[in-house]
Amino acid sequence: MGWELARKEGRIGTGNWDAFPHECLEVVHKATAEWKDILKQCEKAWLCWNIDTSWCLVQQKMILDAGWTPVVGWDPNCPPQSLEILDGAILVDFNHHFSFPVMWMHFPLEFAFLWIPSKLAFWHSDLLVRPSKFEHLVKMFDSLKAGEMAAVFSFGGYRNFFNYRSHRYWELIGCTTREASRHQFEHGCGWWRHFHKHPNTPIVEKEERSKYYYEHGVGIAYWKKKYKRRVVDIKESYIKEGHCTEIGHKNYKKARHKGEELRLNYDLRSVLKSLSLHDYLEFAQNDLRH
Repeated sequence: MGWELARKEGRIGTGNWDAFPHECLEVVHKATAEWKDILKQCEKAWLCWNIDTSWCLVQQKMILDAGWTPVVGWDPNCPPQSLEILDGAILVDFNHHFSFPVMWMHFPLEFAFLWIPSKLAFWHSDLLVRPSKFEHLVKMFDSLKAGEMAAVFSFGGYRNFFNYRSHRYWELIGCTTREASRHQFEHGCGWWRHFHKHPNTPIVEKEERSKYYYEHGVGIAYWKKKYKRRVVDIKESYIKEGHCTEIGHKNYKKARHKGEELRLNYDLRSVLKSLSLHDYLEFAQNDLRH
């Protein structure tokens, strides 16, 4: 169960071309056609992955206040206490046609061009951003032109500063456009792990691509460099204060899955106060720690 499942039989739903059967792309087209119909009037969608109801409600409200539409999905391996959504948000069962034991946000993100009308913003379930910085990021996303995107750039640790094959874009927070997503898929370099095994990877490039780091988002960095496409960099340090993660947490407590760990290691009310997000405290009333 839990994390172990995502490393084994659950790999297929985490966004991994090394595990995904290419013949399943037919099912992807069927599923995304339904997602597209649900979001046909949604020009500015923002993907939220619900692993905890209270945290997700805060994210939804922030997105609504910014004039975007929250699109809420979830991971069956990391079930939230409920699938509650706010008025104006849209709930999508991204796993309906697949029944994967694990599904990460990376899965629908890879196929954004098939189901979003215009733009799709996204962020981690464990990220909150103080108002002034959130306003800046929203303006950045609003200003993106067709074919452009924004995301958090990572060297993969400073020891890899000069190792360009390990550089990647991180889906911690960002925004893509339908045109950028389509170009990435058509050229075999999107968000999923092992991008060299993408079905659209040119045969002449497979050997070279196989030398790159396997992790999510390496294909995005490759896409920017290879095809000279615009990706607006977001510095991790800019939003690090609101990332409630295991990274750098000395006394981090492990649990069965990420949702339980989030509740176990971070107090939502305290996080909201520290980020001057006092207007959203009402959504923390159902936090399991209170």
